[in-house]
Amino acid sequence: MISLPHGPLMIDIAGTTLTQLDRERLCHPLVGGIILFSRNFSDGAQLTALTAEIHALRSPQLLIAVDHEGGRVQRFREGFTRLPPMRSLGKCYDQDPLAGLEASRATGYVLAAELRACGVDYSFTPVLDLDYGPSRVIGDRAFHRDPQVVTALAAALGEGLAQAGMGTCGKHFPGHGYVIPDSHVELPVDDRPLDAMHDDLLPYRNLPLAGVMAAHVIYQCFDCNTAVFSNRWIDYLRNDIKFNGVVFTDDLSMAGAGVVGDMLARVQTAYAAGCDMLLVCNAPDAVESVLTRWQAQIDPVRSARTEKLLPVEPSPSFAQLRELPAYQAALKSLAMLAD
Repeated sequence: MISLPHGPLMIDIAGTTLTQLDRERLCHPLVGGIILFSRNFSDGAQLTALTAEIHALRSPQLLIAVDHEGGRVQRFREGFTRLPPMRSLGKCYDQDPLAGLEASRATGYVLAAELRACGVDYSFTPVLDLDYGPSRVIGDRAFHRDPQVVTALAAALGEGLAQAGMGTCGKHFPGHGYVIPDSHVELPVDDRPLDAMHDDLLPYRNLPLAGVMAAHVIYQCFDCNTAVFSNRWIDYLRNDIKFNGVVFTDDLSMAGAGVVGDMLARVQTAYAAGCDMLLVCNAPDAVESVLTRWQAQIDPVRSARTEKLLPVEPSPSFAQLRELPAYQAALKSLAMLAD
């Protein structure tokens, strides 16, 4: 095990076990975390072994993250509880606010407890984008159109995450729900004035978030760059909204990130804009190029922010988790939602 502060890159791997090249890259000083995908998962035992090997590489441990929201964005399925899409929690809230909050809290707890039982530290959730309707990428990933309802449900989900020892990551700042294009394959442009984004920003103002993921969307009222590459938006997040947690980029391999050039230009621009953790996914050649060419200085303040996302307490195993009354109650709550 080597001792290294967290670097600013979050990278991925191809398979269900680590290769020697994977180990070398994960031990590079520029790397601070790893994001897992469905291709990295076969079952709980395999995932637990993989995360244990990753955690054993460095001190402090690398942050192991995943996109595991519920609904259609749930990377691990076999042996995991099928989590509801966030829109279903919003519909439940409309019928019975207390039941909606309880279901959201249960969702957060089950989500985090099951991930942590397999050694995963962090999930990029909750989605705070408002459900305007026509978005090609957000859709039922959003809780609701009403920012007050989004805030209440996201807060409850965050309480569930915290119960299992996991922090929150609000996304996609400052709001991806209004634009129609999918930033994975297009570059969306939001042409509203800043005053018209009041509702989108409200959850970020009112929630105690541990992390925020910035969007690959251009907001013409503020900058000609996407939020990921905009020091104006990151300054606004830090100074106006008073957020002091970790700022993540969305995946820099997405089409929406192509506005600033190749991968080296993307990581340099995002880091200079103020993003703390830069995601480079599904692009192993680009990862190699960045690790070879980028001469970044590790910022101890940013490293410390990332380290705070690591769980403090050990988590129960899956077998132990199944015996816990809190877990059993949360599963019952989710079953009632499905009915």
